[in-house]
Amino acid sequence: MGFKGAIGVARRVLGRLGAVVAALGAVAVGLGAAHPAQAGYASLVVDGGTGEVLNAVNPDEQNHPASLTKMMTLYLTFEAIHQGRLHWEDELPVSRNAANKEPTKLGLEVGQTVSVKDCVLGMIVISANDGATVVGEALAGGSEQVFARMMTDKAHQLGMTNTVFRNASGLPDREQVTTARDMSRLAMALHRDFPQDYHYFATREFDFEGRHLTGHNRLMYRYPGMDGMKTGFTNASGSNLVSSAVHDGRRLFGVVFGGSSAKTRDKLMETLLDNAFANRDTDPKLVALAAGRPLARVARARGTGRVAHAGRARTVHVAVAPVQRRGHAAAAHQRVASGHAGRHVSAHAASKDRAHAKAVKVAGKAAKGKVAGKTHGHHHKVAAD
Repeated sequence: MGFKGAIGVARRVLGRLGAVVAALGAVAVGLGAAHPAQAGYASLVVDGGTGEVLNAVNPDEQNHPASLTKMMTLYLTFEAIHQGRLHWEDELPVSRNAANKEPTKLGLEVGQTVSVKDCVLGMIVISANDGATVVGEALAGGSEQVFARMMTDKAHQLGMTNTVFRNASGLPDREQVTTARDMSRLAMALHRDFPQDYHYFATREFDFEGRHLTGHNRLMYRYPGMDGMKTGFTNASGSNLVSSAVHDGRRLFGVVFGGSSAKTRDKLMETLLDNAFANRDTDPKLVALAAGRPLARVARARGTGRVAHAGRARTVHVAVAPVQRRGHAAAAHQRVASGHAGRHVSAHAASKDRAHAKAVKVAGKAAKGKVAGKTHGHHHKVAAD
C-alpha cells in the first residue's frame, strides 16, 4: 500500500470514528431530553380532613414545580416570623442576584430595601421572583444556595421525599423537582401549621410603590369556596396549580401539573374539585388532554392511599444564619383587597399568558393553548399566569 492509499484508509477510519462519536453524542442528548421531570403531567385531589386521596393521576411522577416553589419559601418565611427571626415590618436588603430575577417581579433595585410583608404579598399575588429571593437570602445569610438546602431539608421533614429545591423562586433548574403528592403535603402543612397566616393565599391584589398589582390565580376569583393557593409556569413544567376550596365545611386540596395553558389547567382543576366534592370519579384521560398529551402513560389511582398528616415538622438543630435586615420600617401602607379584581395591572416586566395553539378538549369543551418560550436550558421564563 502506497502513501496515498494509507492516507485514504486513515481518512475512512477517522470518518467512521466521527460517526460513532456523533451517534454517542446524539444518544447523550436524547438521554438529557428524556429527563424524567421534563413537562410531565399529573393531578391529585386529597381530603384535607382525612388525608384520603380521592383521585390521582401520576401522583408520584417527578415534575418541575415552577413557581409552586414559592409555597416552600413562604412556609419558611411564616416559620421564621413565628419563631421571631423575622417580623412583618422588617426591611430586607435587595441584592444584585435578587434584583436580576426575571420576569415576574416587584421591580426591586439593587441597594434598596423591601418589607417582609411586601415580599410575601408579592410572592402570592404576582409570583414575584425578586421578592422570593430577597427573603430566601435574608434567612440564609445572603446565600440563595444555602436557602435552597434549607428548603429541601424542610421538604423532607414534611414527608416530601421526592422533592429537591435549588432556588427560592422556581426559576428553571433541571434538578429542582417535586411531585403532585409532595405538593399536596406542602399545601396541607401550610394550612395546618400557619392557620393565622393562611388567609394571605386568598389575596387578589395589593398596592406597591404607587402601583396596583393584581393576581394570576383567576380560578380563585370565580370558584366558590376557593381561598388559595398558587400558580406556576415554565416551559419545562407547563402550567401548574395548587388549589384549596371549602364546601359545607369540607376542605379539599388539588394539584395539577403540566397543563398546556392556564385556561386548560384551571378547567381541569375545576372539574377535579367539582367531582371530588360530589364524590364522583374523574376520568384520567382529562388530565392527559389538559396537558395536550397522548393517553398511553396515564397511571390512575383512586382511593388507594392517604397523604399523611405528619404533624408540624419536627425540630432539628441546624445552624441558622442570622437574618439580614435593615432597620424596622413603619407598618406598610398597602391595601389588601379580597373582592374580585376589576382590572389587571401586571407587575414590572411580568409576562402574560402565552398565545394559544394546541387544541385540547377538557370536560367536553374545547380550549386552546400552548406553552411558549425556549425549550431547553436555563432560559425558560416563569409566566405571570
